Amino acid sequence: MTETYATATSTWRNWAGNVTARPVRAVSPASVAELAEVLRRASEDGLRVKPAGTGHSFTAAAATDGVLIRPDLLTGIREIDRAAMTVTVEAGTPLKRLNTALAREGLSLTNMGDIMDQTVAGATSTGTHGTGRDSASIAAQIRALELVTADGTVLRCSPDEHADVFAAARIGLGALGVVTAITFAVEPVFLLTAREEPMSFDRVTADFDQLVAENEHFEFYWFPHTGNCNTKRNNRSAGPAAPPGRISGWVEDELLSNGIFQVACSVGRALPGTIPAIAGISSRALSARSYTDIPYKVFTSPRRVRFVEMEYAVPREAAVEALREVRAMVDRSPLRISFPVEVRTAPGDDIALSTASGRESAYIAVHMYRGTPYQAYFTAVERIMTGFGGRPHWGKIHTRDAAYLSEAYPRFGEFTAVRDRLDPDRLFGNDYLRRVLGD
Repeated sequence: MTETYATATSTWRNWAGNVTARPVRAVSPASVAELAEVLRRASEDGLRVKPAGTGHSFTAAAATDGVLIRPDLLTGIREIDRAAMTVTVEAGTPLKRLNTALAREGLSLTNMGDIMDQTVAGATSTGTHGTGRDSASIAAQIRALELVTADGTVLRCSPDEHADVFAAARIGLGALGVVTAITFAVEPVFLLTAREEPMSFDRVTADFDQLVAENEHFEFYWFPHTGNCNTKRNNRSAGPAAPPGRISGWVEDELLSNGIFQVACSVGRALPGTIPAIAGISSRALSARSYTDIPYKVFTSPRRVRFVEMEYAVPREAAVEALREVRAMVDRSPLRISFPVEVRTAPGDDIALSTASGRESAYIAVHMYRGTPYQAYFTAVERIMTGFGGRPHWGKIHTRDAAYLSEAYPRFGEFTAVRDRLDPDRLFGNDYLRRVLGD
């Protein structure tokens, strides 16, 4: 086990740089037993504990002034069970490493989000999701998990063992204990054909229900200050594999989506008046294309331009109306928005604090380039989303508190009851959890 203590340079920062913390010490346990000892010592010292993955949350969910647990030594696949079609993986394993290892074994997750830099525990604990007509978030693919609670007890949770904890801990916000291993459902690796196509805002909103119904995975991006969108449809394919060409893929995914976009955002931050013109150019720069590859290479994209983000889940039937209200708000305001607005969907699931808990959902995500004032834009969008009973993504910027969230989540009380039992002294508490879950 490695352990470091606070120094003048030991400030922890998240990926976006909008959250910082100064833990007393940072610890990298190499086993479940070492982790239990870390928790025992922290409790004796009167210090709170938070595990932190790669810092891809925009909220302070992982921030602590006590003991920061780094999961970098808790990595790797424990077991692949081909009879049950599951994989059990250590909690600190990055999704990228899991996906490449599964592909070598001829296996795949069914669905995932659009980045894979997070650890598996960080991604699931905050409700990371992709888009899907029938397949839900990464957490919904969990079949069992291992959790070390405040008193050092190791719980193996599944629908058949500690079922009430399992119902809560799949998206546990780090509030119930430290997740040390996760068992995911997997399936034989398959091919997806992605079809990316520009489409007008009016057409994509008019045909939204049909586009969702006709495709296994549908999402689109609307470019503020324009009537232009870019759509993406992913569907299973018999093959053969036909990945993007080396040069054309680099042009689309690196030069345009990262390199030139980075320059455009920098110009827009310095000269906000140029943003509408830049948006018009950017929205027309990406052309239609199709390609076929294994799932993680289709679902995910490199994200090198840093930003801050807010995302709300609304009932799927409210998606178009909510998005139209966002567009009307932007059009009548002095705001200048350089990042596109992302829209995705998910089926309902049975996880207590999932943003899709008990209802089919649509996700509307807004972003601002890092270093650009975002409060006015996010506040205006949040006002719209809460008007539709929206649920904020746990790992993305929002201002909601326990009073609001207890009404938005029918099973909120179920989660907090499990928390009260597993962590009555709030060893895993921090300011963020106090706000969103209450004392």
